Amino acid sequence: MKMVNSQNKSVYIHIPFCDTICSYCDFCKFLKNDEWIDKYLDSLEKEIKNNYKGEILDTIYIGGGTPSCLNKEQLTKLFNVIKVLNKNKECEFTFECNMENITEYKLKLLYENGVNRLSIGIQTFNEKYLSFLNRKHTKEEIANKIKICKEIGFKNINIDLIYGLPNQTLEELNSDIDEFLKLDITHISTYSLIIEPNTKIYIDNNKNIDEDLDYEMYKLICGKLKDNGYNHYEISNFSKKGYESKHNLTYWNNDNYYGFGLGASGYIDNVRYDNTKNINKYLSGEYVKESHKLNLNETIENEFILGLRKIKGIDKETFKKKYNKDIKEIEVVNKLIKENKLLEDEKNIYINKDYIYVSNDILVEFID
Repeated sequence: MKMVNSQNKSVYIHIPFCDTICSYCDFCKFLKNDEWIDKYLDSLEKEIKNNYKGEILDTIYIGGGTPSCLNKEQLTKLFNVIKVLNKNKECEFTFECNMENITEYKLKLLYENGVNRLSIGIQTFNEKYLSFLNRKHTKEEIANKIKICKEIGFKNINIDLIYGLPNQTLEELNSDIDEFLKLDITHISTYSLIIEPNTKIYIDNNKNIDEDLDYEMYKLICGKLKDNGYNHYEISNFSKKGYESKHNLTYWNNDNYYGFGLGASGYIDNVRYDNTKNINKYLSGEYVKESHKLNLNETIENEFILGLRKIKGIDKETFKKKYNKDIKEIEVVNKLIKENKLLEDEKNIYINKDYIYVSNDILVEFID
């Protein structure tokens, strides 16, 4: 059985530098160092030139770390590095920002260089929890900075909401959602706090909240955002109509994408790879730490594990075109349909909404 490869149409670029380290973050990151940033951007340029094959791109996503902590000269250098990337006219170009880095001149620089989507780590309006997360912005700053983003011309803005914080109540979360809704932005990504080893909050002996409360919080978010015109299109993501994240849909559709930068991951020609997280190795040109060519079973596993994160699930016709195989030939699909955990309509197979919160229990069934 032959699998149809998709062309590489997306690029993720990792900028690992931050002004401060958030108490919950376990991503690949370092405190900002101007000398390292300069060398890093030189190495990033070489990595892109050595690997990018010139495809016309549908999406570019610059994440971190905190890309917005770069100064004007460093941002200019970054945009010069990525000029080699060919964007289509409708290319979704996302740039991650932290609230404390947002200034008018930086936003103008982003806008002038083609960035048309911002992803802003707000997390919460509650000052007690902002302090707990080691976020440096204030409640008052948030509305002012979002207003500046809109005035400069950014229509497509995502903000991150973290919930499930130690001792957080449903009332506090409800208040946070109200404040988020007042911002009137196009996309909200929600994350239940997971306390990871090697983070400050783990070292300080904080514990994850009770599972039942976490579920109540998830239901509150889903219900309230839906009532306010947001489409729940992926387990943790909500958007106004037409503002779904094209870049993240690349991942969930199991399509090919480049990953450039320290600790970045990519998926090209059925090979999944992870870049080194060792800054010295990266600067010396040793980019890839490990790579793995997937067999057909592994690729189909990923198709389900990623695709069923989307609320509308997996398109049956697209699956057939990709793998020359009817989705109903997969034994576990029929089993889960019989158990009412998966549902199907004419077009798609998807997780029953009653099981969305425990979707991991369903997705794990696809792992051989």
